[in-house]
Amino acid sequence: MTNPPVGVPTCYRHPDRETWIRCQRCERPICPDCMNDAAVGFQCPSCVAEGRKSVRQATAAYGGKPSANPALTSIVLIVMNAAVWIAITATGGSSSRLVDWLALRARSLCVDGDRALLTTKAACDGGASATWLPGVSDGAVWELFTSMFAHVQPWHLGFNMLALWVLGPQLEMVLGRVRFLAVYLLSGLAGSVAVYWLSYEFGATLGASGAIFGLMGALVVIGLKVGGQVQSLLLWIGINVVLTFTLPNVSWQGHFGGLIGGALITAALVFAPRARRTTLQVAALSALAVVLVLATVARTAVLA
Repeated sequence: MTNPPVGVPTCYRHPDRETWIRCQRCERPICPDCMNDAAVGFQCPSCVAEGRKSVRQATAAYGGKPSANPALTSIVLIVMNAAVWIAITATGGSSSRLVDWLALRARSLCVDGDRALLTTKAACDGGASATWLPGVSDGAVWELFTSMFAHVQPWHLGFNMLALWVLGPQLEMVLGRVRFLAVYLLSGLAGSVAVYWLSYEFGATLGASGAIFGLMGALVVIGLKVGGQVQSLLLWIGINVVLTFTLPNVSWQGHFGGLIGGALITAALVFAPRARRTTLQVAALSALAVVLVLATVARTAVLA
């Protein structure tokens, strides 16, 4: 290695390299390894790093990073729901053992043929033909979440997934991926908690309808926030409310729980002051999650 002649400019990062090129921003000499193309000439690594710091990062309307593909999360959720439906269909449909373990039931039940027996799990498992149906109050808390991904009837799955495909990308574009997923999951949980409190104790409830109604409530809140026209969305919700009370075996508890939950969750996101938006959003969603947990604990105590 030889040093350049005295008086010849050298790269400020590599003093042993002769160069006649200077950074267009700071005018320090830079060698070919340190050159970064700029609009005019070249910039050194230090100036490029400094410039990146000063560039404002794109954010979604209410915080978080905007999604490059706002339909991706909805696609993943649709695939998950479809996969669970395929598994249920392949193992017996409505009589599948998966339904017994994934559907939401407030209180456990032992079934022996056409008879329902109020007994312990140990006694039920001792019966040759008896089947134990777990319930949330007896420890099957996973049903609060798994029930929102389980469907038996293809029309039920199709309607919910079509609604998710229509509503989901719009919300993810506005809220960003993480916040959209929070709205979906917490709305589904709110619907499950409403079912846990208000439905028949030994009945089974399943489906993503609570989360879907939560997305409807979310869009209404965002529409009101930006001063948009929400009449068509309210009409759609009204039609679904009518169907809720006219079609057989539809859980109005899950629908209304999800709708109210989605509206409250989204209000916490879009009305948070910009100055401390992320902190307040996290605090609000955490508080709502704690309320749902406490409601679940309270209901379990009532059923005990």
